[in-house]
Amino acid sequence: MKALVAGLIVLLVFLQYKLWLGEGSLNEIWQLHQAIDAQTRENAALKERNAALDAEVKDLKHGLDAIEERARAELGMIKKDETFYRIVE
Repeated sequence: MKALVAGLIVLLVFLQYKLWLGEGSLNEIWQLHQAIDAQTRENAALKERNAALDAEVKDLKHGLDAIEERARAELGMIKKDETFYRIVE
């Protein structure tokens, strides 16, 4: 009888070890869920960024207004018969 109780205790300790510390433990599963959540958030942010870049590319391909805006902002270009004013603070 003592051997049976001792065997059951050993089995219980082994199963508890596997549950809390072994491969596939609750802690490992929790960490995997955290990693999945973080990756999901990163994917959503990248998807949003990609959509904005895609819209900008389409606008640059098809719209002259976007090209003109970029030329003015990034290259300092002005239209013919315009006067450029630079305000220095």
